Amino acid sequence: MSNESNTLATTQPDALSLLATRFAMDPERLYNTLKNTVFKKATDDEFEALLIVANTYGLNPVLKELYAFPAKSGGIVPVVSVDGWISLCNSHPQFDGIEFEFKDDDKGNVVSCTAIIYRKDRSHPTKATEFVSECRRDTEPWKMVRRMIRHKAMIQCARIAFGFS
Repeated sequence: MSNESNTLATTQPDALSLLATRFAMDPERLYNTLKNTVFKKATDDEFEALLIVANTYGLNPVLKELYAFPAKSGGIVPVVSVDGWISLCNSHPQFDGIEFEFKDDDKGNVVSCTAIIYRKDRSHPTKATEFVSECRRDTEPWKMVRRMIRHKAMIQCARIAFGFS
């Protein structure tokens, strides 16, 4: 059993090597690039988790499709950006487009956004509605409420339509 484990360990490329191969880079150089730029504060274990997410979904952290986001309990967690979600949708072979519907109150303030994703292999679209009252945060990006609620709706709809987790 241990011989088999050792054989698997030596024949299976590690997460860094997989990503480096995808980018046609030397693994050590890629490690240094990521560690000095987009994953600066990541521990080795957190760095490995970020690499696993990047490899699993084919995301590019340099293009800001994946972030090392500070966790409330300390450390960091992998977070897929809206650009990453768009990349995931566009790369899915069944993706057949997305539409958005906004609802405003009588003063013209956005209340909600519904994302509608069409798949080539389904007769009905997938819809997900997100409400500003449930999502809005007191942070800089939320000064652009329509954009942010559209992002939230798109992300939730993509999760439902494609089973991304």
